[in-house]
Amino acid sequence: MVRLMFYSPRIPPNTGNAIRTAAATGCELHLVEPLGFDLSEPQLRRAGLDYHDLASVTVHPSLQAAWEALGPARVFAFTAQSTTAFADVRYRAGDVLLFGPEPTGLDAATLADAHITERVRIPMLPGRRSLNLSNAAAVAVYEAWRQHGYPGAV
Repeated sequence: MVRLMFYSPRIPPNTGNAIRTAAATGCELHLVEPLGFDLSEPQLRRAGLDYHDLASVTVHPSLQAAWEALGPARVFAFTAQSTTAFADVRYRAGDVLLFGPEPTGLDAATLADAHITERVRIPMLPGRRSLNLSNAAAVAVYEAWRQHGYPGAV
């Protein structure tokens, strides 16, 4: 399955929802510090409900540490600064789906990182800034899982 990465997430319920997505799909969730919250916060725990024990969640102290732990891997950076639609990618097991912090997304320096294979975007109607982080992540993970025929699903 793919690996979902949140770089410096700020809103606890979004990460809690991503924990639920990881538990539901079997993807790994990787969180890169600094986090804008403590992982024991009630909002995060409530959003994740009882899925924490069913999800693979790893916290990395830095982006460099994450690259060292996950590499080599293809990395798809989700950003509005792309013309490539995320669904046009043929995802492979082990790919990393990288999302930036709320509300700014990935900054220019991160988008220029040599580890990033390709920038992709989720299409939206004109004049809309972005989807909610956890919604965008779920859309991306489910597309990757769909491409592989939903292995293990009921």
